Amino acid sequence: MLEEIPLSRPDITDLEIEKVVATLRSGRLSIGPMQEEFERLIAQRTGRRYAIACSSGTVGLHMALLALGIGPGDEVVTTPFSFIASANCILYVGAKPVFVDIDPRSLNMDPARVENAITRRTKAILAVETFGNPAHMEAYRAIAARHEIPLIEDCCEGLGGAWNDRPVGGFGRVGVFGFYPNKQITTGEGGMVVTDDDRVAELCRSLRNQGRAVNMTGSSAGAWLSHERLGYNYRMPEINAALGVAQMERLDEMLAARDRVAQRYMMRLMGNSDILLPTIEPAARMSWFVFVVRLRNDFTREERDRLIAGMRRHDVGAADYFPCIHLQPFYRQMFGHHPGDFPIAESVSQRTLALPFHNRLTDHEQDFVVQTLELMLSRENIKRS
Repeated sequence: MLEEIPLSRPDITDLEIEKVVATLRSGRLSIGPMQEEFERLIAQRTGRRYAIACSSGTVGLHMALLALGIGPGDEVVTTPFSFIASANCILYVGAKPVFVDIDPRSLNMDPARVENAITRRTKAILAVETFGNPAHMEAYRAIAARHEIPLIEDCCEGLGGAWNDRPVGGFGRVGVFGFYPNKQITTGEGGMVVTDDDRVAELCRSLRNQGRAVNMTGSSAGAWLSHERLGYNYRMPEINAALGVAQMERLDEMLAARDRVAQRYMMRLMGNSDILLPTIEPAARMSWFVFVVRLRNDFTREERDRLIAGMRRHDVGAADYFPCIHLQPFYRQMFGHHPGDFPIAESVSQRTLALPFHNRLTDHEQDFVVQTLELMLSRENIKRS
């Protein structure tokens, strides 16, 4: 009998367990060699001079904004179609997220709308590689350069991807990765800031460690109880970093496994006229975070939600990815957003359906997922006729 097929599942092997156990036995559980090695591996992979480990992708974005001097009265152009953290971090520093609508193919921000949204108050562009798609990153980078503002690359969903052979994480003045358990690699919880900017790297190292002064190696540059600025406890524990080191050693293997699963879904679903599959441009090397399809435009959100509920009743994990940020209750109350403000993002959001996706998904499980989805679609189509 087929067991429940979860929406995601981390890929943990004996290598990860051995490194974590060795770290526990070492007695060094914070600010140690595993953090340094994990940072080195991420910097090397992304082609950046510096990588600064932290406790989550969200706090990485928070630190990036602080290090760039963004604060009250400033505006940051960003997407309404993302996990809410990409906008929340702008509020953390007292700035205002200015949303722009998305491109319906890539699901990333429409570059023309980004350009039009920039005002004298705009102090940064925060661009999200939605579902790991690096489309338009070169365009955002050019827009930021023209307006002499930094590009913050939220690459939390894109480790291992590339656009025209430039690695994801290599486009922004600052890039930020996240390592939640459903990501390409996981540290349980964790994040990483990458940059070539000496000052940004130094500030992020200080901010993550209670505002202590640090040098460019990350070591404390003053007395342990001397604090130069308001800082935070945003450090990544050595246990988490050990997990990250092991995962990085297996990154190419895991990316290949995710690509295999994604391509098999593409082949199985390409003939279904009710579904729009992800669009990947030739310049992109996709690093698959999730596998999200869209229902045809005449399907309603209620029908999509029934499909998800039906799949879950059949023990198939499914979810909507993502509800629009500007229509979340807090954002509507704070900024007065309404349905219709960003029609493309809203239309996409109402029809997205994430299918089970992880490295070890078997062909048999995928077949069952596809069959269940097609059964639920046939039931909805019967109701419509």
